[in-house]
Amino acid sequence: MTRFVRQNLSTLKKTASYYVVHISVAAMVAYAVTGDVLMSLTLSLLEPTVQAVAFFFHEKGWERINQRRALRAAEGAPA
Repeated sequence: MTRFVRQNLSTLKKTASYYVVHISVAAMVAYAVTGDVLMSLTLSLLEPTVQAVAFFFHEKGWERINQRRALRAAEGAPA
């Protein structure tokens, strides 16, 4: 687990930051729609949690794409 965290620290930090922003926005929108604090907190924790996990893997996918492009460029192949 420590190795995983070390290897992905930048993406994990970015994901955590995104998570906090997303929860805040989701809570405000949910409260504006429902007018219910408990419901807005429930919605604002559920949806961004799923989105944060998806975002992490989205970022890892893009890192892989960029690494492959860099490798092809270094080998002289067109990107």
